[in-house]
Amino acid sequence: MGNDKLAAIWKTQKSLTEWLEDIKHKDAAAIRREDNDKRERLGVINEVTGLPFDKPMQFDGQELADKSPALTKYLQEHGEELCALRLMPKVEDLPKLRMRGKTVTDAYDWFLEQDIDAGKYKADFVPHAENTSWATIFVVNKHGVQGEIIKGGHHQLTQGFHEDNTPHVFRYDFKDWRIEPEDNDALEHLKTLAAYLHVSDKAKQETLKEKLGATFANDYLEGYFETSNSAEFGTWFIDYSQSLGKMYEDMVVQTSGKTGGLVKGQVGSPGKAKGPVKIVQADNIDADFPDGAVLVCAVTTPDYVPLMQKAAAIITDQGGILSHAAIVARELKKPCIVGTGNATKVLKEGQIVSVDADKGTVSISQ
Repeated sequence: MGNDKLAAIWKTQKSLTEWLEDIKHKDAAAIRREDNDKRERLGVINEVTGLPFDKPMQFDGQELADKSPALTKYLQEHGEELCALRLMPKVEDLPKLRMRGKTVTDAYDWFLEQDIDAGKYKADFVPHAENTSWATIFVVNKHGVQGEIIKGGHHQLTQGFHEDNTPHVFRYDFKDWRIEPEDNDALEHLKTLAAYLHVSDKAKQETLKEKLGATFANDYLEGYFETSNSAEFGTWFIDYSQSLGKMYEDMVVQTSGKTGGLVKGQVGSPGKAKGPVKIVQADNIDADFPDGAVLVCAVTTPDYVPLMQKAAAIITDQGGILSHAAIVARELKKPCIVGTGNATKVLKEGQIVSVDADKGTVSISQ
């Protein structure tokens, strides 16, 4: 996929909570609240275990509107530093607003342009890394530590399209590590991340249970996590979600090579289905998508949600096992295979295929 197409797709992206709201997920509101408070929860873990996270400079939205003395001082001391600015609503039904990659001063100017009731928001200024070395997205559950790691920004994993690199799939079953394709540098980074989540001190476990309702598997903190590593700031945990962790409490990532099938990929959502192939390009999304067809595309975006709801199964060239689209497919209970690399080229329009998303393979139906 060319850079121009990637840029166009990037503009269509939404947060996961917006994806879930689009499908009217019953827990969307609770997941939104948890997402808005994730740095407070990461801060609690940091206090208890020392886990590194992207600690923000926080202000009430009204402080920004009034340009309080504290904000004025922050702008004077950090105005030329790059940041991400997130505006989190303090009340239900208001959208989260965010931008990144601008200076603190420019981010504040962006805030002033927003047509919002500032007092109903809180603001996080988070340092922004220009060059990210590694990014991960993974789940810790009773089966282990498992997910994906990629060189570059974590948006490649959450949004599901990759720029110059492809993700490595990994699994640590609390005994042995497996990573595919093999990469020693990636593996060493993963071991470092897992060590941060290993809480052998029972008193610390009890503190996290009391303050956060945390759960543990083999002394590892359970949940859904995202991390980012850069030369400027080192390793940061940038997301911790208990709700998403519970969605994936039974997930087992496959790291062995796929056998059989015309097309092979990673499991985004398990299940099996059969139907005719319908190839849909991002610049020509057909609202008249036939019920029960197998949706085949380069990568799913929020515009594809109505089609995903009608599809028997979903197959993508790109995408990740814990991308927003894969999470939505799982919640729709649609078999989904991601990261095939060639589905749109190999499969033919109208071809009847059998999709085995338990194994990550697509075959011509007999």
